[in-house]
Amino acid sequence: MKLYETAMTPSCKRVSIFLKEIGGDVERVALNVREGDNLSEAFKAKSVNGKVPVLELDDGTTLCESVAICRYLDEVFNNDLTLFGKSHLERAQVEMWHRVVEFQGLYTAFQALRNITAIYQDRENCVLAWGEESKSRVLAFIPTLDKRLSESEYIATDRFTIVDITGFIFINFAINGLGIDVLATSPNIARWYECVAKRDAFQESF
Repeated sequence: MKLYETAMTPSCKRVSIFLKEIGGDVERVALNVREGDNLSEAFKAKSVNGKVPVLELDDGTTLCESVAICRYLDEVFNNDLTLFGKSHLERAQVEMWHRVVEFQGLYTAFQALRNITAIYQDRENCVLAWGEESKSRVLAFIPTLDKRLSESEYIATDRFTIVDITGFIFINFAINGLGIDVLATSPNIARWYECVAKRDAFQESF
């Protein structure tokens, strides 16, 4: 297997952390999305969405979208972490909270940064007003996440799951990408963030 990635991007970090958590590893192929490596016809032939990461299997089959890649890797590498949930209820809770954190948090933060900074204006229309609105939606979501973490040690369940990987990447992105002082204003997120940051996979990645 080969993993095509730009290691610094949040989506690639999610797959990298997931791999480290389950004790797996694959060959890495580094791409530079800022320079447009993902825009080549050769890469677009591998990636349905034209984005990193992409996992290429030995038979040439390719998978894009980081969560889909993580689901596949979870099946391939034997582990007992059950990061997608270990019961019917847990799997539903993981799916629910994962969608909440992605749609209201991480993806919205992406839209804020991309439209405010116009970092990819060479390949997409950037709307400053939408970036500012997206940032306001991130700010509005943070108290929801803080409330959840006042009720549970981790986001989806009472133990670590893939949602905590996504949530950590979101909070890190909000702090370092959008300049939001999350940890100073959200004590429950701060407690959880410090706990997750101590895990080996996160220390290596951040």
